[in-house]
Amino acid sequence: MIQDLRTLQASAAEVVGAAETLEALHEVEQSMLGQGSPIQRARSAMRDLPNEEKPSAGRQLKETTAHIQELLGSRRSALSLESENENLKSDRVDVTLPGAGRSVGVPHLLTSTMAEVSDIFTGLGYRVAEGPEVETGWYNFDALNTGADHPARAESDTLYVDYGDPKDEMLLRTQTSPMQARYMQDHEPPVYVVVPGRVFRTDTLDPTHSPVFHQIEGLAVDTDITFGDLKGTLAHFAREYFGKGTKTQFLPHFFPFTEPSAEMHVSCFNCEGTGARCRVCGGVGWIEILGCGMVDPNVFEAVGYDPDRVTGFAFGMGVERLAMIRHGLTHIKHLYENDLRVVRQYR
Repeated sequence: MIQDLRTLQASAAEVVGAAETLEALHEVEQSMLGQGSPIQRARSAMRDLPNEEKPSAGRQLKETTAHIQELLGSRRSALSLESENENLKSDRVDVTLPGAGRSVGVPHLLTSTMAEVSDIFTGLGYRVAEGPEVETGWYNFDALNTGADHPARAESDTLYVDYGDPKDEMLLRTQTSPMQARYMQDHEPPVYVVVPGRVFRTDTLDPTHSPVFHQIEGLAVDTDITFGDLKGTLAHFAREYFGKGTKTQFLPHFFPFTEPSAEMHVSCFNCEGTGARCRVCGGVGWIEILGCGMVDPNVFEAVGYDPDRVTGFAFGMGVERLAMIRHGLTHIKHLYENDLRVVRQYR
């Protein structure tokens, strides 16, 4: 038995070293130390040995067992380390690669433009109001001194809808100005309000027009308001939106609901009026951005105000036009197509 144990001890290193996995090592351990193994049989045979042989056989059994256990422990540690290294290798992360962060949304350029313009006027004490997109002909035209024979009321310019009472002449609003009439009906003067929103016209899509677009209308009604107040207010807006060096000029125009009326132009910040060919203003040095004027007395009478006691001014501007001028966009469609190459530029 002693010789068999020595033989087992001598061959143990080779047998244990041949195990390539932890599972294989476990099978080797069972075959060498487990039930039915040489070590287990040697332990069982100890009781049948003569008494004089038992001490030497016991020492050899203990030595062989300890040697095998040491070999198994060392091999197990080595295989565990290899397994851990393989796992780390397979789970390795290249920290130099860009992170897979979540993209955070931001307001659309048109939304942020309306908010910025509204903030400029709220800083002057104006309130922000909103109105319905489906309007009656009275609020969209009649209350704003636009007669029944005005070209804007033709179906070639206005989108009418089959809704409600036919005598109300229901339509998709062509401007946010109807909310000015609604607001004056519900509020006594003084009135200082801006109205941002979506409007609709039967325009053909081209680089500067769309059948659906956005406007911001403004209205100021008080005692002794003059055209000078109008010019000062809008000049302040232009400097706040386009830059402190922005200049303004007012050219005579006609609008049914204001008298006198004007177009406001701002100096082109792209070419600074040098006359050189400019993709924003065409080299003339000025860009038209809005229409304005003193509120016509007929509008005050329509909403129940006394035109002998109050005066006021109104203005309206296209949100798309403001955004395109400031950011150098060449086609209005870029604001609607949700092309990420465009949208991401205005985060």
